[in-house]
Amino acid sequence: MKHPKPIPPKAGQESVWDYPRPPRLESVKKTIEVWFADTLIARTNQAYRVLETSHPPVYYLPPQDVAMECLKPVDKRTGCEWKGEGAYYDVVVGDAVARDAAWYYARPRSAFEAIKNYPAFYAHKMDRCLVDGVEVEPQPGNFYGGWITPEIVGPFKGIEGSWGW
Repeated sequence: MKHPKPIPPKAGQESVWDYPRPPRLESVKKTIEVWFADTLIARTNQAYRVLETSHPPVYYLPPQDVAMECLKPVDKRTGCEWKGEGAYYDVVVGDAVARDAAWYYARPRSAFEAIKNYPAFYAHKMDRCLVDGVEVEPQPGNFYGGWITPEIVGPFKGIEGSWGW
């Protein structure tokens, strides 16, 4: 299938079409926040992001900066050819539950060892997720977990017709 025409990035922007395949892991010093049920679930400036062609960044947060008591392990597992087997959490605050809303890699492949046990969150299942105070837009399609901010341009994997990219 033909790849879409990338949106040219403006000054200060990144195109997901310039991201590598296989994906790259990089540390992020921006402040990352995750909110659910009026509760701050995570806040850190020590995150990592995974950059992969056609995908907005996925942010992985250090467990010490996450309210891990709100993350309940579930039986769901998925596989990533680059990172390994992913395991999932429900996010639970009081009576509010977001099913399969976060995931992590307990035994990541060597290139991704730095994010071992670091949870990532689906923005569309949280009340809001922020990068340096800017609310993110979830990656389209509700399958991938990328976070879109104004400095990221696509088009993004997950939009209608993108499965063959």
